[in-house]
Parts: sequence; structure tokens; C-alpha cells
Amino acid sequence: MRTTTTQRVDPAGFRFGIEHEVAFLDRRRRFADFTCTRFADFQRIVDTLPTYAGDAAQLRVGDAGIKRKRWYVEGFERFLDQPQPVDCVPKGVEIRTTIHPTIAGAVAELDASLALLRRAAAGRGYTRVAVSFNPFQTAFVPDPALNAYERAQRKSCPELQTAEITMLTYGPDLNLSHPAFTPADVVDAARKLTACSPFMVPFSFRSPFYGGGLWPGLSPRTFVRTGARPAALGYVPDAADGRSTRPSLTRVARLPAEVGRIEFKAFDSGATPGDYAPLLALLKGVLLDTTLTAGTDVPDRDQHRRAARHGFDDAVIADGADTVLTAAQHALRDDVDAALLTGLRAHLEERSTPAHRLMERFRAVPTLGDLLEELAAAP
Repeated sequence: MRTTTTQRVDPAGFRFGIEHEVAFLDRRRRFADFTCTRFADFQRIVDTLPTYAGDAAQLRVGDAGIKRKRWYVEGFERFLDQPQPVDCVPKGVEIRTTIHPTIAGAVAELDASLALLRRAAAGRGYTRVAVSFNPFQTAFVPDPALNAYERAQRKSCPELQTAEITMLTYGPDLNLSHPAFTPADVVDAARKLTACSPFMVPFSFRSPFYGGGLWPGLSPRTFVRTGARPAALGYVPDAADGRSTRPSLTRVARLPAEVGRIEFKAFDSGATPGDYAPLLALLKGVLLDTTLTAGTDVPDRDQHRRAARHGFDDAVIADGADTVLTAAQHALRDDVDAALLTGLRAHLEERSTPAHRLMERFRAVPTLGDLLEELAAAP
């Protein structure tokens, strides 16, 4: 981001939102995914949850009409010969918060919404489990195969070309905006976060499971997803910037509240809503910083895979993480959110991530299913 912009930004002007994907175990203790769950199973849970007046101004409903609440069924939409979907293969339930002037406010709303969802899901025999990658399935193949209309539809958006990946992954979109940012600033911010992404994502690693066992690394989600799909998106009022990168760097805002949103998409899913507070503070600090000058339109897939395999044990990733975290701490030095970065510094110094603790616990239980039940029982 250009120094002339960051120097005039008031840290108190930032606004925050969180989108969080939730996975479940069913009453038979199976991982509730596309192999054993229907759209209607999750929709019955969403139907019991409240609707809030005024949310429509901030939260997009979408063409299918599925996203009418703060909660909606996330999945792979199927089409025949028109834009209205005829089916949706489910993977879980997504929660969206409204826009907040503080990180604490966004986290508190997510916490309340997750609590409501967990109670509603329990009434249907489902228990939330915190994962970032499907712990058993390693591929999603549309059945039936894509028809001619669906294949043509994919050409309209780079992300639709890799939509099968999203059926295996669970994670947050952490959203920031600032009224001082112009559309050009939003593009710069997305480029900056994309360049910093491989050095930030290890702070979130906490789901090292793949194919029914341990993955040979820390984050299969990062290894499979980032690079093929964006690390960050900037929402602009029109497509005048002319970018057509694969994956996308920008997206045209679909409602006024989306204009200026900077969305970071590469972190692993948090075990609790509070896990997102330090990560939002890190993103805020990076955007306020004036010393990190690198920017890129497309995520560096090799660096993300290096981070996914080795985390902070890789010297290049650790050095980059130190540079980014130090810059964020300096930028937030007089800000109320500076204290949130303390725990990230400890992880970096110890060369540890939450995934390391789960790997140790996995070795002490009989099966991955047993460990998932432990995670599902956690507060």
C-alpha cells in the first residue's frame, strides 16, 4: 500500500467482520459432509435460527436466496440451464457477522452466533467440530458430472474453476475496511496481504489431518488451497482496474456495504471465535504499516506450500513472519489492539503452532474419530 495513504489513515476508523465455516459430526459420530449429508439436513438447523432486521443492508442474500440469515448452508450449487440453482451439495454452515468498529465486537457477535448454532444443531443430532480440512475425504467429484451450462458458467469467475477445493476446506474470511481507502488503496491492500500471506498463515495452523490420519505437515488446507484460490480479495465499485488474474485479486462489490472491503481468506479455521482476534489485529497492523513494500496479484503457491509443510521451522518462513509481525507491532504500538499480537510473538519464538499440540494428542488416542469427538466436546 502506498505510504501516502497509510500515513493519513486513522487506526480507529477500521471496521471488521468475520465469516466462519462450521463443520459437524452427526448423531452417528460421522463427519457430516457430502458423503452422508443432504442440504435439507443443515437447512432444518438454519430454519430454527433467528432473522435480524437490518442485516440485509450488510449481508448479501445472493441469487439463490439461501443466504437470508447470519447463518446459511455452505456447499456446491448445481444448475440446469439458468442462474437459479436446483440443488446444493452441503459441506457445513457458514456464519457471517455484521460490520463492527472493533475487533472485540466482531468476535463477540460470532461467539453469540456460534452458540446459537451449536444449540440448534444439537437439537438435530449434530455437534460442531473445529477443522480446516475434511479429515477423511481427499477429493470432491461432482455427481452427476458438470453439464454444459455449468461448464460455461465457470468461465465467468476464476474461483468457479476450482470450486471443488472449497468442498474440502473450512476456514474464515476476515474482513477489514476503512473509509479513507480509495478503490486503488483497496487493490494495494489486497496485493500487500497476498504477498505477506505465506508468512502470516502459520500463526493459524490447527488442523493437520488428512485422509483419516495425520498429514505430513501442518496445514493441508494451505497446501491444497492457497495459490489455486486467492489469499486476499479487494471489493471495488466496478471492474475498471482491469485485473483478470487467476485466482482473482479483486471482485466487484454486490451491495454498497461491500465497497472497500478487504477480505483475507488464507487462515486456517479457529477453534474458538477468540482465535480470530489476534489474526485480525495482525492484518490491521500490516495495513497500517508503511515499511512492507512488496505486493503481488497472485499468491506464491510454492511459499504457501513451504509454510504448510514446515511452518516456523522453515527459516525463510520464520524470518518472513518475524518481519511481518514486527512491522505490525510497530504500526499498532499505540493502539488498543497491540496487545493481541503478544501470543503470536510467543508462537513464533517457540516455533510452534496449535497444529503441533493436535499432532501430539492424535498420537495418544486410538483413532482420528476419537480425537474429533474430543474436539467436538470442547467449549
